[in-house]
Order: sequence, then structure tokens, then C-alpha cells
Amino acid sequence: MSIHPTAIVHDRTQLGQDIEIGPYSIIGPEVTIGDGVRIANAVVVQKNTRIGRGCRIFTGAVLGTEPQDLKYRGEKTWLEIGENTTIREYATLNLGTAESGRTVIGRNALIMTYAHVAHDCVIGDHVILANAVNIAGHVEVHDHVYVGGVVPIHQFCKIGRHAMIGGGFRVTQDVCPYMRVAGYPLRVIGVNTIGLERKGISPEAIKILRKAYKLLFKSRLNISQAVDKITSELPISEEVEDILQFIKKSERGLIR
Repeated sequence: MSIHPTAIVHDRTQLGQDIEIGPYSIIGPEVTIGDGVRIANAVVVQKNTRIGRGCRIFTGAVLGTEPQDLKYRGEKTWLEIGENTTIREYATLNLGTAESGRTVIGRNALIMTYAHVAHDCVIGDHVILANAVNIAGHVEVHDHVYVGGVVPIHQFCKIGRHAMIGGGFRVTQDVCPYMRVAGYPLRVIGVNTIGLERKGISPEAIKILRKAYKLLFKSRLNISQAVDKITSELPISEEVEDILQFIKKSERGLIR
């Protein structure tokens, strides 16, 4: 264990084995730090935060601070960060509110410089949030999503797994799994083929996804009609079932 003499660590912090805490970092009460965590200089972990083993937190990151939500009344809530996640310089991650009780970051995620994850968000495993992504409260970002730089995401939006959002575009509705979105206004521009190939999704599954994409986003059918067509005409693969369930649960409507 290596804790720099200028670091301040609260006596109600639980420290794992083989951790490092750099100069001038401040670790507050009710914080749990897993084995092998590396915390750089000038990091603040204010309170009520659980950091999984193997995480790396870079200079100036601020974790476990109160939500930027006027409804918050000081209730005890949490920030949970999964193992082997990297949080780069000056990222900010808030606690949850009474609505859900926690903000969650998954395993093996990469949260880049100046990104912000607000209260009650759930960020999945293997997610990449590029520089200056700003995520409002209650957003869900599912596994293996990539969000390009300087993207704001509206509160309560859901981003389906394996989706890719181009840099600089504003997200105001739900993004369908396995799709790429970009443009002004934001629109679906195709299947995230390269990302899916890198994750080992089979060519046959990608072929079926392309057919689903054409029915949902390139035909003149509305969403309900497209869903009926998909259900009756396409093999219901795992990926297609993901899309159908995502559409069923969507509350803000889909980016088309």
C-alpha cells in the first residue's frame, strides 16, 4: 500500500491491498477502495463510493459528490464503480438520489477526460465515454456502447448495447441497440458493423441486423409496423430479440 503523506484519507474509509493514493488526494467517509486501485494526485472521492478492484483514477477526477438535483435532500445514496474501470482527468461522477439510491458505472469502462455522469445513471460494462461527454440524470447506457466526444445525453434516455454515437451530436431520445447514430438532427445511419465484428458477432447475425435496420429506419413503416414485419419475416436471433425488447421498453421514443 502506498499513500502519499499529503493525501487525506478518512478513518471510515475501507482500503484494499496493494493500492496507491497520490499527492493531495482526498478520500472521504464511507468509501470502499478495492485491491489494486490506483488513485493519482488531486483526486476527490467525497463520500459513499465503492470502487472495484483494479480501477485507475487520474488527476483531478471528482467522485461521489452530491447530485446536481434540487430534489436532493441529503439522503444517503451511493456511487458504485465496477472493477478494472478507468476514470480519466477531471471527470465528475455524482451520487444517486432517493429515486434509485445509486449511480452505477460498470466493469472495464473507460470514462475519458471532463466527462460527467449525473445522478441515478446506470453505465454498463465495457462502455467508452469519450472526452467531455455530458450525461444527465437517470440515463441508461447499456454494455459495449461507444459515445463520441462532446456529446450531451438528455435525462431518462436509454442507449442500447453495442450502439455507437458520433462525436458532437445531441441525444434527446433512445438509441436502438447495435446501431450507429450521427447528424443534425441525430439519426440512425447504419448498423455498428465494425464494432460488432470486433466483438465477435457472427456475419450471419450482422446480416439479420441489417435487414432489421432497413425495416425500422429506411422503410416508410412506422415503428409498430416495422416490429410486426421483423417478427413475421426475420429469424428472431438474440440481437433481434434485444431490439424488440428495447423498443417495447422505450419511453422517450427512438432516434429514427
